[in-house]
Amino acid sequence: MKKNNSLLNIWRIIYRIFLVLVFLFPIAMLVWVAFKSASDIALDILGVPKKWIGFENFASAIESMDFLNALKNSVIVTICSTACLCIFSAMAAWVLVRHKTKMSNFIFLLFSVSMLIPFQCVMLPLMKIMGRFGLGQFGIDLMNQPGLIMAYIGFGSAMSIMLYHGFIKGIPVELEEAAAIDGCSTVGIFFRIVMPLLGPTTTTVSIVNIMWIWNDYLLPSIVLSGKSNLRTLPLQTFKFFGSFTTNWGVAAAALLLIMMPVIVFYIIAQKQIIKGVVDGAVK
Repeated sequence: MKKNNSLLNIWRIIYRIFLVLVFLFPIAMLVWVAFKSASDIALDILGVPKKWIGFENFASAIESMDFLNALKNSVIVTICSTACLCIFSAMAAWVLVRHKTKMSNFIFLLFSVSMLIPFQCVMLPLMKIMGRFGLGQFGIDLMNQPGLIMAYIGFGSAMSIMLYHGFIKGIPVELEEAAAIDGCSTVGIFFRIVMPLLGPTTTTVSIVNIMWIWNDYLLPSIVLSGKSNLRTLPLQTFKFFGSFTTNWGVAAAALLLIMMPVIVFYIIAQKQIIKGVVDGAVK
């Protein structure tokens, strides 16, 4: 029995090492290619380069993609969209849970069903509306950063509301009733009682939306088309992938630069992220 357990543990270790290698291989390839010249990549992408070029590809990527401006745009869009999604989705889920009617059930069903609709199905009508929102001379152009943030709030609210909806059901309504008896307003009940208890779910919702918004290419490419000063990081990497040639070394360096802010964010906030995920699972 002990021998069988030892063999099982060995196979488990081998299996985990294999999974780690599979997940790390693409990142290792990016790092490897980012420090190679175009000629070495063309000759043998996996081979040892004849000449190490250092950080030349990274310098070229930063200059070509206007990295600092694109980073600023990505940070603004990601933070604003995620913050609004967390607050508005929590509010909507709280109202749907605490005010149970046929209409609230129907609205929640609409949010759930909307997750099944692919973005490509509503892409063209949405862009037409955003290009001229309103009537006549009162119409406004939403093909900009505020419009992009509004679009992210709309497309991300369904899943966020579903996550909050399930968690709020587990919060005792007696806590809110006690606060109301003490004279707390509806807004105060939400922000002082409910929202602090939603910490684990807010962490999960934030992680999911940050990863999605930060790496998204399709929606910004449509909304921000023609506005080079407002482009996010994923849009700027498109410069390195031409119709006939691709500068793989600079492209790999650019992709690593895009990944770095998210990796740094995870390293700094990993305790809060792990705590939020664990607390949410226990809840």
